Amino acid sequence: MVDDLLHVMDALQVPIDALDKQLTACARGDPAVKALTTLPGVGTLTALVIITEVGDITRFPSARKLAAWAGLTPTVRASDLTVHQGHISKQGSAWLRWILCEAAQTAKRSPAFADTYQAIAARRGKPIATTAIARKLLTRAFHLLRALRADQDQRKRPPR
Repeated sequence: MVDDLLHVMDALQVPIDALDKQLTACARGDPAVKALTTLPGVGTLTALVIITEVGDITRFPSARKLAAWAGLTPTVRASDLTVHQGHISKQGSAWLRWILCEAAQTAKRSPAFADTYQAIAARRGKPIATTAIARKLLTRAFHLLRALRADQDQRKRPPR
């Protein structure tokens, strides 16, 4: 049975390699992928998933709205003066949340996020801290994509 499964894995390796080449070729010329891969923990595949799942960045007026759409913001239950923040809402794209949490596993060790991660992990625990870093990555991705879009729009406008 193990030999059969190993043969299946070997047979699947050829189409997987072909798809990897196609993804690499697609990402090579995309300025958004280049911009996103400057973030710690974000590689080509992560950048492609972010771009695909988010779509047109201009449909989100702020990074906070994007994080809420992605389900990386805490739920809030409030009554009069009492406010309870719960777990993340998990609305929106599960793929986007997953890939950002995977990227956060690497990003939390980078100097840009290490202090924040350690502070939140000490206070709330490691899983919550990792999710917080994922949200910070998405916020930075929002600003990078917005700046890139503004630059592209500026180039399209004819001079006055």
